[in-house]
Amino acid sequence: MKTKTILAPDPNPVKPRYAPPPGACDAHCHVFGPGARFPYASNRSYTPPDAPKEKLAALHRHLGFTRAVLVQASCHGTDNSAMLDAIASSNGAWRGVGMVGRDVTEQELAKLHASGVRGARFNFVAHLGGAPDLTVIDSVVARIAPLGWHLQLHLDAGDILTYREFLHRLRVPFIIDHMGRIVAQHGFDQKPFQLLLELMKNELAWVKVSGPERISSTGKPFHDAIPFARTLIEAAPDRVLWGTDFPHPNVKQMPNDGELVDLFATMCDDEALRRKILIDNPTRLYWA
Repeated sequence: MKTKTILAPDPNPVKPRYAPPPGACDAHCHVFGPGARFPYASNRSYTPPDAPKEKLAALHRHLGFTRAVLVQASCHGTDNSAMLDAIASSNGAWRGVGMVGRDVTEQELAKLHASGVRGARFNFVAHLGGAPDLTVIDSVVARIAPLGWHLQLHLDAGDILTYREFLHRLRVPFIIDHMGRIVAQHGFDQKPFQLLLELMKNELAWVKVSGPERISSTGKPFHDAIPFARTLIEAAPDRVLWGTDFPHPNVKQMPNDGELVDLFATMCDDEALRRKILIDNPTRLYWA
């Protein structure tokens, strides 16, 4: 199957000026391959350059993060092997969010849980294949609820309206990735962002103020994403997470991971709130 090969991450992350506090968590990052050991899915929509666990661990040492949440990406499909191998090497410092299919069994879910997985991810994004069958999600939700897992939802901005009813009827915690992928140039009054703010009144709803490069309309240094992140943090400070999104699959402009850490510190200039987002919130969701 012929697929596009995506950009590799910036090989020279700067040392951030902001030093994350001890126990800080990069709550959204990926491991890819290496493909020779963990083959990519045959039906993938893109082929990434390998970004194995060793590369991620080295980045975290450089940036100052001691914990992480590894998120299964569509290029590996429902084969979570690379992610599970990485988690197993972390001495409990890494947790995971897997991808599972309709036919996943309770026994398989229990094994994933024992391996450090705490959530199931579904992609709605058009360039990754579009929305999944909602009956599949309902079926998975019924099986992950007893484990205390959450859903992680990767949506396009318009999906927040399209799937508004579905989002409001969820009865497990759920996370909206990358600020809902809203478009910064459309402003605060755009319908998707207003619906996202409304959704954050739901005590089950969480949001990641990650991916500024995905919502920015002006490009580097992605400062037009800052007001949206600040507003989401103000709306639900106890249900906000942040992550690098390393190695940044399918971005139009590759960010520098050290600069992203400093951008987070600009998004959130209160140290108590920073600790909540980087330590307390991920601890409650992944290590409790």
